[in-house]
Formats: sequence, structure tokens, C-alpha cells
Amino acid sequence: MPLLADRAPAKVNLTLHILERRAEDGYHALESLVAFAGTADRLTLDPDAPLGLTVSGPTAGPAGPTGDNLVLRAGRHLAARVPGLRAGAFHLTKRLPVAAGIGGGSSDAAAALRLLARLNGLSPDDPAVVAAARETGADVPVCLDPRARMMCGVGEEIGPPLDLAPLPAVLVNPGVPVPTAPVFKALGLAAGQSLPGADHPVITEGLDGHALVAAIGPARNDLEAPALTVAPVIGTVLSALRAQGCRLARMSGSGATVFALFDGRRGAVRAASALRAAHPGWWVAPTFLR
Repeated sequence: MPLLADRAPAKVNLTLHILERRAEDGYHALESLVAFAGTADRLTLDPDAPLGLTVSGPTAGPAGPTGDNLVLRAGRHLAARVPGLRAGAFHLTKRLPVAAGIGGGSSDAAAALRLLARLNGLSPDDPAVVAAARETGADVPVCLDPRARMMCGVGEEIGPPLDLAPLPAVLVNPGVPVPTAPVFKALGLAAGQSLPGADHPVITEGLDGHALVAAIGPARNDLEAPALTVAPVIGTVLSALRAQGCRLARMSGSGATVFALFDGRRGAVRAASALRAAHPGWWVAPTFLR
């Protein structure tokens, strides 16, 4: 049987409001408008080989041991729910930075679930696939169908897809991994404590680019300030992007990746070229978010 292939696009939190730290389990409840980038990892599945995973690509090294990779975890969780599940050997071409706030591992896991669903004649929204996604990680469910939407709760509440205009953007990561746990620790919420702040703006269907940027401009990423204490270089990246004349620059997720939105593709490509020249050690990707 021929190889099956899928893309695992970067997930970008255009907004990220932390509402509270839940008393019952200590998890942080959030509201976030999520979009997906054109830049992506690539995952293939060979159905004729035993279950396994190999990894290559420019960011393969930091991806860690293959045995603990979210791709295999997702496959095992689905196999536990679907008796006789056909699997195979995965190969991941890793292009996205790791521990970067853009859900690379989660998107890889979601791609693995989509490939296994295709191989086994399951719908991507089959209850077993969705349950396996939830068990694999908080960001995996929103990555199963990678289109712009709201994500709430601890990631399990997924809104309907939003038909938003593609946003010309530049993603920048300074090459500093930022694990999520220290950022939440720096946020400093005790169990049962809420985080004050304005309500998340209402995002309506079919906004064009200018209206969308205007809508999310007053929003925020509540993890940006604590992440700056963990990795101050994030502030350097934000300043560098703002100097390129973008409409909005903000950190994604828990960092350290920062995105900037531009009026058009030409401006994004120009900014990316300038940033690569000035900071050759940074990962820089002009793209569209949608």
C-alpha cells in the first residue's frame, strides 16, 4: 500500500486570555482564538511496516526521544479504543521549532490521528479519534481540524470553524526553548484564583483582515509577561518585529515564538528577509494564518 502523508501546521494563538486556575484540578482555564500557519511539519505513514517512528529535518534533534513522541502516544491511545486498528511506521519531517508555543508536537499528533483514521476508514471526528486526541494533550483536539476557531476551557472546548480572511504574517523564534510549566509558575495563580482583565472580544464569522486585526488588537496573551521573565529575548523579538511596520506583534502560546501581522504578503516577506539578515540564528517564517 502506498505511503499516506499529511501536513502538521503550526498553531498560533492570536489571543490567549487566562481566566482562572481551577480549584478542582489546578488546571488553567482559558479563551483563545487559534489560527494555523502555512508553515508545517510533514508526517507520512507506511501501512506495510511495523508501528514505529523515525524523525528527520532541521529541528529533529530538539524533538527528543522518538519513543516518547506525541505521534506514537496518539497512535497508542487510538489503538486502545479501536480493536484491530491498522497502524504502521511513521516518519516525521520536523521543520517547526520545539517547545515554541506553536503546538508543533500537538499538531504532529493530530496529523498521526488523521492518517490512522484515513487508513482505518474512520472519520476525523469519530468519538474514538477525538477521545484519543484529548488523552494525548490539551492542544491536540483543536489541531485535528486545523482551521481558525475559538478554544476554551483547558483546550477541550472547541468552537466551530471561523471563515476568517488569511492574515499575512511572520513567525519568529529566537531558538530558546520555553517549557510551559515555568511560564505558568511565573504567572503565579493559586488554585481557585481568577485573573482580572477585559473580556475576550467576540469574533464573528467572515471578518476581513483589517476588521479581524482591529477586533483582536485590544485582546492580549496573558502568558506574555510571565514568559518575558523566563526568556527575556522574547522582548527583543517583539521589538524587532514592531520595527518592521507590522500591524500587530504578539507572543503565541507560552512562547518563545512571536507572530506579527502585516497588511500584505509583500510586507511580510520583506520583514522576514530583514530579520533573517539581522538575526541569522533566529527561525523566521513568512506565512499566512487562517
